[in-house]
Amino acid sequence: MEKFKFTTEYELRASPKVLFPYISSASGLSQWFAAKVNTMPDHKYDFIWDDESHVARQTALRQNKSVRFDFLNTGDNGHDGNYVDFRLDVSELTQATYLKITDYSTNTDEDDLQDMWDGMIHKLKEIVGS
Repeated sequence: MEKFKFTTEYELRASPKVLFPYISSASGLSQWFAAKVNTMPDHKYDFIWDDESHVARQTALRQNKSVRFDFLNTGDNGHDGNYVDFRLDVSELTQATYLKITDYSTNTDEDDLQDMWDGMIHKLKEIVGS
């Protein structure tokens, strides 16, 4: 199945310290990213969208900087190649915080992905007061 790497970036008026729990913890992610997120053993998270479970392993974590989730399946190696990566960067010039999102999946419709992420980030901005 063909994969597509979609990258987008949003400016958020909140510090990385404030934003990081929303991109790295089950409770934070369940407020804006998925309907429900449960933690599992071995750095695994169960993301629930439309009553469907999607298990991912947290494969990278840099405190107040970045987090990556690689989605798992029951295939030969247990990994389907899909991932989502969140990175927080602060502009030295403006001191603005940017959330860079990389979404690597089978969804190849760039407009659909942009609309989906715009909606989720709008919800995140409401939560953090950005």
